Amino acid sequence: MFVTGLVLAAGGSRRLGEPKQLLPYGGSTLLDSVLRTARECDFDQLIVTLGGAAGQVRDQVDLSGVEVVENSAFGTGCSSSIVTALAAVDPRSDGIVLMLGDQPGVTDATVLSLVRQAAGTAIAVSRYDDGRGHPFWFGREVFGDLAGLHGDKGVWKLIESGRYPVTEVRASGNIPLDVDDWDDYRALLAQGAQT
Repeated sequence: MFVTGLVLAAGGSRRLGEPKQLLPYGGSTLLDSVLRTARECDFDQLIVTLGGAAGQVRDQVDLSGVEVVENSAFGTGCSSSIVTALAAVDPRSDGIVLMLGDQPGVTDATVLSLVRQAAGTAIAVSRYDDGRGHPFWFGREVFGDLAGLHGDKGVWKLIESGRYPVTEVRASGNIPLDVDDWDDYRALLAQGAQT
C-alpha cells in the first residue's frame, strides 16, 4: 500500500497572535515535533501545508524529506489546505493520513495502527477513550469529496455525512491536545511536564 502523510500546518494563529507552528516544544518547535512523528511513520510520501507565517516556518522548522505545499487561501479554513495539497498527492497513493501540525501528542504507534487497519477502507478515524480524533485515513475513493471541502469543519462533515462507512481504530488514552490558544499551549506544556 502506498500511503501519503499530510500534515496541516497552514493556520494563521489568529487566537494566539503569533505563529503556533513555531512555539517551543520538546526541544524544538510544535511543528518540528509533529513532523518528527510523521517521519517515524515512514510514509511513502510526506506533505506539509504552510500558509500563515510560511517564510518564518521555512526558516525555523526542519522540512527535510517533506514536500511543502503553500496554501494562499489558509484564512478560509483547514479544508482549503486539504484541497490545495491534493494536487501534490502522488498518483500511486492508496490514501492519505491526515495529521494536525498543532497536535504533537499523536504518536507514531497510533498512526501506524490506523494505517494497518485502514487498508481497503474509505475512511478510518482514531477512537480514543473520550471520542473520535486525528489522525484520519481517507482512501483514494474519497479524494473527489475531499477536493470539494470548505471551511474549518469540512472533514468532520464528510466523516459524519454517512456517504462512506467509517472504520474506528482504537487509540490509547484521550484525544491529544491541539493548540488553538494560549490556554491550550499551557495545558500541553503542563501535560508534558507530568509525563
